[in-house]
Amino acid sequence: MVKTRAILEEYNTYVPGRSKKEIMEKYGIKQEDIIKLGSNENPWGASPKAKQAIIDSIDEINRYPESNHEYLKEAIADYAGVDKEQIIVGGDGADEIFDVLAKALIDPGDEIIVHPPTYTYYEYVFKQHNAEVVYARWDVEENKLDVDSVLEKITDKTKAIFLCTPNNPTGGLIPQEDIIKIIEATDALIVVDEAYWEFAEVNNINLLEKYDNVFIIRTFSKVLGLAGLRIGYGITSPEIVEKMSRIKPVFSVTVPSQKAVIATLSDKEYIEESTRKGIAEREYLYESVNAIENLTIYKSKSNYLLIDLHESGYNAPQLATKLLEKGIIVRDCTSFQGLDEYYIRISIETHPKNERFIEVLKELVE
Repeated sequence: MVKTRAILEEYNTYVPGRSKKEIMEKYGIKQEDIIKLGSNENPWGASPKAKQAIIDSIDEINRYPESNHEYLKEAIADYAGVDKEQIIVGGDGADEIFDVLAKALIDPGDEIIVHPPTYTYYEYVFKQHNAEVVYARWDVEENKLDVDSVLEKITDKTKAIFLCTPNNPTGGLIPQEDIIKIIEATDALIVVDEAYWEFAEVNNINLLEKYDNVFIIRTFSKVLGLAGLRIGYGITSPEIVEKMSRIKPVFSVTVPSQKAVIATLSDKEYIEESTRKGIAEREYLYESVNAIENLTIYKSKSNYLLIDLHESGYNAPQLATKLLEKGIIVRDCTSFQGLDEYYIRISIETHPKNERFIEVLKELVE
């Protein structure tokens, strides 16, 4: 038998949100009746300009894409308010950026710090490259980072510290003064995950002007409506971009993807409307769930919200299954370190679907 790497023996497959196809086949529910609240997507679809750009790019798909992404980087840099030399783009969403970052940073025995419960992909990727994962703490009850828990874990082996803001799955923000405390305590790279920054209406781009150990990571999968095209980008110093570019896959960003991103970023009205509607639906879900007496929901600055089920009579797998039977997909958060089996995460949908979810939820838990 072929021998694979020993580390694979301790690996579990990454747990994504449930798919519509899976629910259709298992529960016999029509696709149009499924309400998908598990994957933090834009439910209103892509920009019309992006759709047209993809159609217009069809005659170019027999050619390799531009490897240096000059036009794409210019568009992203303009959107982010930075120089194009500070941009690196990945063709598997932000996940490719994490992978290239791990390859660029980690030697065996190096450490990274994460603050569970948070996005699990950081350690999922970095452990593959022999990083030792060190755990700080996110205070779930207060929905904030325990900054001291991060500072206490920094050693001379620390290569990267991951700060998720808004934090996934809790939705809480990390104040910039706390980020600065961590930046100034170490030479390690501070990776600030801003995948959902548009919903938060604040960002940390200004830190790049003063600090050279900051790496901001973002995606086109959320507000910008291109989750199916898998485009992410990092913003950091030109020196880090240059080093990462030496080992980054050359042609990972396809021609249709590049065209769609540029078109989306030119559609300011679409971006503003997607952001406005997303925030409005998030607040509707918060107020509606908060009115259910035996559920606790946490305030969020993203497009998802965390719900505590301890007083509901269900654990997360039980309630998630009951909702699936009604065609509603939520995220069972049992797999998130730092949470027990009594939390689910919901993300925004269109208003009629959000109303339907609240109706079903009340039927089950009231």
